Amino acid sequence: MTQTITTFLLFQGQAEEAMKLYTSIFDNSQIDSVTHRDDGKVEQASFTLAGTEYMCIDSPIPHEFTFTPAVSLFVQVDDEEQFDRVYNALSEGGKALMEPGDYGFSRKFGWCNDRFGVSWQVAVK
Repeated sequence: MTQTITTFLLFQGQAEEAMKLYTSIFDNSQIDSVTHRDDGKVEQASFTLAGTEYMCIDSPIPHEFTFTPAVSLFVQVDDEEQFDRVYNALSEGGKALMEPGDYGFSRKFGWCNDRFGVSWQVAVK
C-alpha cells in the first residue's frame, strides 16, 4: 500500500494569493494545479515550495478557527542575505512572533505569522 502525507492549508478566500506569494519567494517552487468553484475561490490546489508539495483550499464554509503557530513551516537558508529576503517577504503585513536575532541555536532566526496567518520559522543554517 502506498501512502503519502502532504501539508494541507485551509484558507478563507486567500489561497491563490498565498500560493503566488510563497512560490515567488522560494526557488524550485511552482503552482502545480488549481481548480476553482463557481465563485472563483480555490476548490483544491497543489503547489511545490523548494521541492516539497503542499495542498490548499479556500474553505466553502465560514468558520471561526484559523492557523496557529503551534504548527509552523521551518525554513533553513544559507546566509543572512537569503534570511532577510525570505523573512521580510513572509512577515510583510503579518506579525512577528520572535524578532530576527541570534537566539543561540542559529546566528539569525525569526518566527512570524504571514498576512494569511500561516506561521513560519526562518533560520540561517
